[in-house]
Amino acid sequence: MSAPDVFNSDLFSLRSLTLAIRKLVYTPTRLTELNLFNSRGIDTTSVFIDIGQNSVNLVAASERGSTPATVVGDKYESRPFKTRHLSQRSNMLAEEVQNVRLFGSEDTTAGVEMKVNELLAKHVTNLALTKENHMLGAVKGQIIDADGSTVLLDLHAEMGTSAQTLDFAFTTATTKIQNTVVALKRKIDEQLGGTPYTSIHVLCGSAWFDAFTGHPKVEESWLRFSGSSNLRDDLRRGFTYGGVTFEEYRGGAGVTIATDEAWAIPMGVSDLFIARYAPADYMETVNTIGLDYYAKSEPMRMNKGVEIETQTNPLFLCTRPNAVINLTKS
Repeated sequence: MSAPDVFNSDLFSLRSLTLAIRKLVYTPTRLTELNLFNSRGIDTTSVFIDIGQNSVNLVAASERGSTPATVVGDKYESRPFKTRHLSQRSNMLAEEVQNVRLFGSEDTTAGVEMKVNELLAKHVTNLALTKENHMLGAVKGQIIDADGSTVLLDLHAEMGTSAQTLDFAFTTATTKIQNTVVALKRKIDEQLGGTPYTSIHVLCGSAWFDAFTGHPKVEESWLRFSGSSNLRDDLRRGFTYGGVTFEEYRGGAGVTIATDEAWAIPMGVSDLFIARYAPADYMETVNTIGLDYYAKSEPMRMNKGVEIETQTNPLFLCTRPNAVINLTKS
């Protein structure tokens, strides 16, 4: 009985590999868990956003029968934003899967599938981390490339807005932190205008979070309403103070929030954060609705193995970056 030609089987087809990579379980990142982004696929490589500002004006009193004041409609500028192409490749040599079987089985294909999934798991972890980096960049107003310095997209420059900051004076023990939290709410109200939101969620760097939870006024308030046992709990996963939820953002591998700052996000704002996925750059995916991940393979020279490629083509945007407030500490 001849051995199956696993490298030319359906196991390495675009459909099979893409389904496999989307089923793989990986540790979700925090921004994914918060479900901030309205996500869907698109059949193009660009997204057009209408940028404008609704205006409301007082109407001056005038004599009856006089000519009414002229109201001019708001102007909008439609601006394109390109999706980003994020891809990586790996080689699987025939020699690597020679004599490889799934434990307790004589099925060679099952053993090869196990090796394929090991590679795909590494790929999807890298892509998920990169997506988290782009999502966090959208929160901060600047999406930075993997090198940590190249600005891929400056949202304030593109949207015509300016960054908003608010300082928390933690070094002064008598500072009424509750008043600063109220000032934060007012600042978000000002930036959003009449747009409603449901709550505020603050992602904090470690030093900022420690200064906040360790401030006497915060400890006093938390002790009064929650009891002493809560002060011994690990609060990093989030707690509510003054109607605002604060949590420490745990980053890693270059995806992080600076230790001495935090970012306040208004939740429940329609399309404040959007994620769009363009189709892969393959002939069979042209003009199709994009998926969050793709995986494909092709034979190597002389059929020595296969080359596996994975990719995602996302665009992460904050459509009103001035509504996300950068919190500093002093």
